Amino acid sequence: MSDPTSEMIINALPLPVLTIGPDERILQVNMAAEHFFDYSRRMMQRQRLRDIIPFSSPIIALVNEVRRRRASVSEYRVELASPRTGIERSVDVFATHLDDDLVVLMLQERTIADKMNRQLTHRGAARSMVALGAMLAHEIKNPLAGIRGAAQLLEQSAAEDDRLLTRLICDESDRIVRIVERMELFGDERPVERGPVNVHGVLDQVKRSAQSGFARHIRFVENYDPSLPPVLGNRDQLIQVILNLVKNAAEAIGADAVDGEIVLSTAFRTGLRLQVPGSRERVSLPIEVAVRDNGPGVSAELLPDLFDPFVTTKAQGSGLGLALVAKIVGDHGGIVECDPAPRRTTFRVLLPMSHARDGRESSAETE
Repeated sequence: MSDPTSEMIINALPLPVLTIGPDERILQVNMAAEHFFDYSRRMMQRQRLRDIIPFSSPIIALVNEVRRRRASVSEYRVELASPRTGIERSVDVFATHLDDDLVVLMLQERTIADKMNRQLTHRGAARSMVALGAMLAHEIKNPLAGIRGAAQLLEQSAAEDDRLLTRLICDESDRIVRIVERMELFGDERPVERGPVNVHGVLDQVKRSAQSGFARHIRFVENYDPSLPPVLGNRDQLIQVILNLVKNAAEAIGADAVDGEIVLSTAFRTGLRLQVPGSRERVSLPIEVAVRDNGPGVSAELLPDLFDPFVTTKAQGSGLGLALVAKIVGDHGGIVECDPAPRRTTFRVLLPMSHARDGRESSAETE
């Protein structure tokens, strides 16, 4: 099992693979399994299978059945929770029997396919805001200007106590206008110029902006893939996407947190392709940009509608930030999804790679 060629092949697989001994000892894992379970190979090889998954998991019974039948067995949509991280995933499990009573497990996370389906729903929800945003701009902003003007006139002749009320009318009118203006962004269907963009430049600019303002009390950690190719996108819009995600993470951590941490990471993921609605074309989305925070996490009830407009847990939130993220990422041909977990909530954005006209990888803007 320690043959270098075999080990190289197993590590090249994008799916988690584990070799289980007769006593449930973990004998071999690939790099994808290390990432999946958030354990190093050395740590996993010191443990048994039931140490890294719940003892009641059907995967343990599946391994026993493979040994009994000495044949391959598959199980679909198995709920798998990690005792270490508390993260719950839905996986397809493929198990096969080898000599010396060994069992090889391969896991395929179901959430990738489910994320794509949900993301198409998010795009539809965002696009449904186009007509609503245009209507609100016309039907609300003009009357609000009249209300604000009347309040300002009343303020000139009002008593001191009444001026507090007129000022409240003005402030609330301004707040509604800001919400409507943000919704108008959903109705902007003008073509946007796109080209090769260095995502690390985008992340650096967002980090500098956050550290000088709303996230000055939070520690930032960078985990970048330096060889990452450029994305096909619009730099300003991608900055807005990452800035919204970082601001969301900072608000989840809270202004009074003393150990707040946001991790910015990039990676190249092969094998993920998304079918473009209305055509047979499948677009590769190999570039992953992730924003992780150590806040309290997202409630299970909120998760299915997290990217829908007006969904928020913040007392003063408009619920449009993540909806706008979903729209911009969707317009780029990518997907965005949240992996919720207490102290490890991660928002992942998957984007297409930029290519030159001859199909070669293009160079990114360094600005």
